[in-house]
Amino acid sequence: MGFVGEDPSRGVPDHAAHMAADGQEGWSAPPSPPEPPVTGGFYVSPPPYVAPPSEPRKPKTWVVAVIAGVIGGILGAGVVLAIGGTPASTSVSSSQGVTTSAPAASVTIKTASEDPTFAEAVATKVTPSVVSISVEQVAYDVFSGKRVTQTVGIGSGVIIRQDGYILTNDHVVADADELLVTIGVDDLPATIVGRDPSTDLAVIKVDRRGLPAAEFGESATLRVGQPVVAIGSPFGLEKSVTSGIVSALGRSSLAEGAGGLTAYTSLIQTDAAINPGNSGGALCDAKGRLIGINTLIKTTSGSSAGIGFAIPIDFAKGIAEEIIATGKATHPYMGVGTTTIDSASAESYGLGANAGALVQTVVPGSPADKAGIMQGDIIVSMDGQEVTSVEDVFAVIRSHKVGDTIKVELVRGQKRLTVSVTLASDAERQ
Repeated sequence: MGFVGEDPSRGVPDHAAHMAADGQEGWSAPPSPPEPPVTGGFYVSPPPYVAPPSEPRKPKTWVVAVIAGVIGGILGAGVVLAIGGTPASTSVSSSQGVTTSAPAASVTIKTASEDPTFAEAVATKVTPSVVSISVEQVAYDVFSGKRVTQTVGIGSGVIIRQDGYILTNDHVVADADELLVTIGVDDLPATIVGRDPSTDLAVIKVDRRGLPAAEFGESATLRVGQPVVAIGSPFGLEKSVTSGIVSALGRSSLAEGAGGLTAYTSLIQTDAAINPGNSGGALCDAKGRLIGINTLIKTTSGSSAGIGFAIPIDFAKGIAEEIIATGKATHPYMGVGTTTIDSASAESYGLGANAGALVQTVVPGSPADKAGIMQGDIIVSMDGQEVTSVEDVFAVIRSHKVGDTIKVELVRGQKRLTVSVTLASDAERQ
């Protein structure tokens, strides 16, 4: 995926060559025909850039995403960051949670979930906790020679602690020289506490206390068809509210950006309208509890097509807490570089499996190396889940914690074998 405002050549995921040397879990083989572009993300002044419909691969539960950019100069298409994103699913919950303050407004929602007025109650409760983030870049006036700042993008964020901590998407703040956050009627400068490009999450902070923090819900208990509300700043229109339902759970995608490979796993899919500028905003349940961070949209036009994605809050709040505590986030790590194979490539090269992830490199001393995984092995199953692509490898690894042991089924030549891999932390590789 590409961030809005990035070089258009990076607007669609390049599945031909992801790295292994840097310790990421794989690169994908030449792409199969891709799905139509998807969009969502930062709002930018100029009309949105829509990535040409390249040939995306046809995954089962995977969404090919493009990142939409920032106001004042950037906006993306394809599966675009809204900046927005979504796999939801099996269980990506973190063992730790961010300690939050009381919700912004003391609103008790008693409306039945099927009653359309629930959106009004949710908006009353959550809107004060959702902020607009202006991305500023420094430039020099060629005529006066003076330093000037200009707004190049607008995204959204959610206040998660009363003492000024705000959760948003990494692609919202990635290219900022300065950040200006609008809370109520105040425009406050913000600093970046930490960024995690590999999950597209970031935490920023304003110097203010007593802020209306959002109440956390649980994304692990979501059900398809459940009503939801999205709140953010689409096209720079602050505090915009849209409603819909949970359309699907467990969507996943990979994208390559300036910070490396981003793995979106277990995303929540919704038909609540998400557009450029919604990225980093709130997806809430009918009780006004935060259940996701809006990140991606799928579209052919650059605007909402009723297919948006949010990072589940169970996962996002664990990343946020780690960033607040240490300034960065760590992730489970196996240590292989893989490429996707299919029946055609298997036949051409005489491989022992018709689908899976071919191991092209194994990082010395990594968990994979210690478990006996070798170059040329084909990963066909992990943790009991079928593996048919590089994306599947990422999804399984990111659904676990550091220290978890998973069973990996391999095809080596014409033999099948199973090894146990204990996932390590990627902290040493950052």
